[in-house]
Amino acid sequence: MVGYRKGKTDSGNTKGIQSNTPTEKHHRRSIRLKEYNYSQIGAYFVTLCVKHRESLLGHILDGKMRMNEVGRIVEDCWRWLCGQYEYVSLDEWIVMPNHLHRVVLIVDKCRGGSRTAPTNVVRKPLGRLIGTFKTISTKRINEMCDTSGISFWQRNYYEHIIRNENELNNIREYIRYNPLQWQFDRENPEHIKRETYDNQRSHFEEGIYGKTT
Repeated sequence: MVGYRKGKTDSGNTKGIQSNTPTEKHHRRSIRLKEYNYSQIGAYFVTLCVKHRESLLGHILDGKMRMNEVGRIVEDCWRWLCGQYEYVSLDEWIVMPNHLHRVVLIVDKCRGGSRTAPTNVVRKPLGRLIGTFKTISTKRINEMCDTSGISFWQRNYYEHIIRNENELNNIREYIRYNPLQWQFDRENPEHIKRETYDNQRSHFEEGIYGKTT
């Protein structure tokens, strides 16, 4: 079973956000498949976290995510990415207060028709696509906040290669119901510990990503 891996991106040299939030404790195994071609056709479950896991993208109210202006920029930049690269498509997704989940599809057909993509199109690997998203979104956020050279995202990202339809459906359901579980979510700095939810999440992560250490 493939583990929950942490991929690396190159989103430019930045100073970093000033924060009193302690460095997060990693609870996912950060191993990436070195020989895997991340530009090939496939489905990927991607999670990106705001630096220091600060809740800068909005808040949860009545079990629903309420994005602020920064969250809407993040959403717009994902849509821009799909428009920029015709072989990239989004499936289920959610912006959370301090992170986001996406099912990213790399496809071989142009959207809106059955025409096969031109043979001279070179697909960027997943890491470069994520790096492009981080660069564009960070630039727009800095412009809105009148800041310069401040990093917004955690340096790396987590990804999982979706192997089959069952995994895809489980991940879709996990993403869809993420806001309802926010008060118990370990990504929430003020989460309420609940053994039932922790066990369910651990079971989900183990089933999808393999056992963590």
